[in-house]
Parts: sequence; structure tokens; C-alpha cells
Amino acid sequence: MELALFCTKVNILVLVLALCSPCKFIQSPMEFGSSDFLQTRNTAASLDFGRLVFNSPSAVLRPQSPKDISLLLTFLSASSFGEVTVAARGAGHSIHGQAQALDGIVIEMDSIPSDIYIHKKGDDEAGFSHADIGGGALWIELLEESLKVGLAPRSWTDYLYLSIGGTLSHGGVSGQTFKYGPQISNVLRLDVVTGKGELMTCSPTKNSELFYAVLGGLGQFGIITRARILLQDAPQKVRWVRAFYDDFDTFTRDQELLLSMPDSVDYLEGFIVPNQLSLLGTSIAFPAHLGFAPELHKVYYCIEFAVHDFQAKGTNAEQVVEKITEQMSHMPSLVYSVEVSYFDFLNRVRMEEMSLRSRGLWEVPHPWLNMFVPKSGIKDFKDLLLDSISPEEFEGPILVYPLLRDKWDANTSAVLPDEPAEQVVYIVGVLRSATPASCSARCLDDILRRNRRIAEAASAPRIGAKQYLPRHPSPLHWRDHFGLRWNRFAARKSLFDPLSLLAPGQGIFARTHASTV
Repeated sequence: MELALFCTKVNILVLVLALCSPCKFIQSPMEFGSSDFLQTRNTAASLDFGRLVFNSPSAVLRPQSPKDISLLLTFLSASSFGEVTVAARGAGHSIHGQAQALDGIVIEMDSIPSDIYIHKKGDDEAGFSHADIGGGALWIELLEESLKVGLAPRSWTDYLYLSIGGTLSHGGVSGQTFKYGPQISNVLRLDVVTGKGELMTCSPTKNSELFYAVLGGLGQFGIITRARILLQDAPQKVRWVRAFYDDFDTFTRDQELLLSMPDSVDYLEGFIVPNQLSLLGTSIAFPAHLGFAPELHKVYYCIEFAVHDFQAKGTNAEQVVEKITEQMSHMPSLVYSVEVSYFDFLNRVRMEEMSLRSRGLWEVPHPWLNMFVPKSGIKDFKDLLLDSISPEEFEGPILVYPLLRDKWDANTSAVLPDEPAEQVVYIVGVLRSATPASCSARCLDDILRRNRRIAEAASAPRIGAKQYLPRHPSPLHWRDHFGLRWNRFAARKSLFDPLSLLAPGQGIFARTHASTV
């Protein structure tokens, strides 16, 4: 055992020396205990879903346990090598290279076993049903495993092929967020390796500063290796509804009506329909052709909500939907309802993915922009957005739906707009695809410039929006992003990652030397 540990440390030393050498010479593969270090300049570690940034690491670590990560970070923290940085990579669904590490080390978290454990609370038992799961596991894995015992997490993202640790490092939002809060509000415990290499278990009552720092912390304070996720009873079916609008004020008013019905509504989203192509069906579960002829150059809106149907408990989801839609002011006769299994509903984006992949439209650049917008600014933001894009040519969904501020824990590192008096906050996701056949490199650059202008204008006091899954060009912009929360964020960085080893792709902190800390 001691010999193996000695050999592992020697391998790390050789690795770091090689990383700091102008030659960048690393043998491949390099044995690292039970894990592998791979030298690479052409790997998935330099690629993400956005396909906008391509930063190649000098090495990739595929750990077999959190101890491998701890050993690496402990060594780097204690060494005098001041150039090496480390990024954890889950499913690679970042947009702007946030999980990349130029000339550094990328840790591929999917090599750590998922090791899922489901605890179903007994009737006379205190506490909650929960799942313990590896940070590199995917949410789809947790769904499949928990449904075997009739349970599921309360809060989701729209796309389930994302890693547990990845979404918890950002927030994790979807149509359940208005009711249960984001995914970071539904975590009971975490195992984390800090930037100093410390293996720590944390919760709201144990090492709580680390717990709240890591949640929504953009990977800046530690790497999530395991999480305990809150579970609830899962329904068998879902009644899934879409209603269409030709007026934005009516659209948002009805969304806020549904927001006030958490006892009846289990999921709430909405989207802008910028062109006729978008209107001709945005999900394979709904009719490809709707029952009206849209006016040319007119923008429409759609509310999407769902009601769980437990069936065995005697609920009648269809009657619940009828009572809800009677109170709504959608366009006459333009409401559609389908019944699907709970699994198919949650996995709905996967179906769209398979369709796009079959046409070669999935692995294309995705110049996305996500913003949290206060209720008072949502109409101005909509006008700003539509004035900045060409609705007739837009490819991809534009999500718009409301959340409730009090479902977010202010102790976490997540950032919402600076208007605490406004309870309602909208999430807007401009999820554009830039298909090379219709959008050249110049076209893509233009989209990115427009996104920056939209974000800058929306962040000004008149609207007061904040970026979600943020990307900022400088530390000064990051200070503005965090606002009054910056001092706490920076203090947490000094406490848990004082050398700024972690998550260099975010561009928040510059790497420092041990001698300067």
C-alpha cells in the first residue's frame, strides 16, 4: 500500500513537472493509482455543447474515486507550480468552455462509479426519502433507478443527460422550479473535494459554509463527488397541456395565475413562438399542425403546464386541467392536452435530441443566452430581445416562464436580480442553434455580439436582469454580476480554493502562487 501511494505521488510530480515544462511532454497513458492520466490535445475535454470555445488541456484525469481527486489537488496546493489549473467535467453541456482548462488538467467525472443508493422513508419514519448518488452520474440514471421504487426527485432540468454535480454547481431549473425551487434547493448533503484537496461532507448543519458555497458556486470552491437528493412519490402519468396566445401581457398574466396554483399545477413553463416553423409543433407529443393559420410576421406565445396523475390515489388529472383552463385567457380553441408517462414527460427533450441527431442538427454551435429577469422588466426584455433578433429566421426555442424568489436559498452562491421586493422572477432562455448550413462563422460571431448587447442592456438598472449560466469577459464584469454578494463569494474562494486552482474556464479568478497566499 505504501509503495503504491509513493508511486502515485511520483506520477503526480512527473505530471506537474511536465505541465510546467515548455515541452508539455506527458506519456500517455500515465498510471495514477487505479486511475489514468491521459496526455491529449485532441479530446472531448476541449469540446462542449456550445461548440464556441475550444481550450485543450495538457492532461485528462479519469479518477476511480474522490481520493484520486483529493490527492491531485492536495499536491497542487502544496507545490510551487503556479500555472496548473483544474476543471471538473461532467456531461460537457457547458456553452462557453466553463468546464475546460487551457494547458491544465480536466477531471472527467463520469469515470467515478455512480453508486446509486435509494432510501424510501417508511410511514412511521422521520425524515425524507432520498437518493445518494455520485457527482458524475447523470440525472437520467437517478430517474431510472428511483422510479423502480415509485420515487423521483422533485426538481429537474429540461434535459436529463446532465451530471448531478454539474447542475448543482449552477442551479438547475425547469418547470418544477416555481413549486419546489431549483435543484440546489432540493439537496440534503454533499461530499466535496475543495480546492485545497480536502475531502469534506457538508450539509445545512455540518460544514454549512462549504455546502452553500458549492451550490450554485460555478465550480469555484470544490468538486461535488456525491450528493444526497430529496425524493418524493412519483406519479404514473402526466397530463401535459399547451395553450397559445397572441398577446404577451395576457400570456404572462396567465402564467402568473398558474404560478398561484401550486396545489394543482406541477409543472409550468412557456415559450415565445417567433415564426411559423416554430408554431408547427415544438414537440413530437403534440400535433405537428395546429388548428389555425398564423399571421405572417406575427409573434405568438405558448404556456406549457402539467398535472401529475397518480391514478392509484384516485386523482382525475383531466378534470383538474379543465378547471384550470376555464380560468385562462388563451386564444379560443387553441389549447392542446396529451397524456404521457411520467418518464416520457421528464425525458421529453431526449426525444427531440434523437430527432435532431438524425438530421445532423444536434452537434452544431449553440450560442445560448439565459437571463433571470425581474417581473417589472419582463415586457421590456421581451421587446429588447425581439428587436435584437430576426424572428422569421430564428432557430431554436425561446423559453419564458416565472419562478418564485422565496424558493431559492439566499445562502447559496446562485445569483438572482437585485430586487428582493419582487417575488416573481422570470427565466428567459434564448436557446439558439447555429446550423453551419444556414449560419456561417460570420453569422455566428454576429449572434454572439447580439447576445452580449442584449445581456449588457438587460443588466442595466432599467431592467435589472442577471445572467444564468453566466459568461463575463472580465473580473470587473463578474463583480458587477455578483453585486452585493461579491465580497461573500470572494471570501469563500479564499477559504476553499485560495490558489484559484479550480474552474478556470469561468474566468472569475486568476491562478495565484502558494507564496502569495
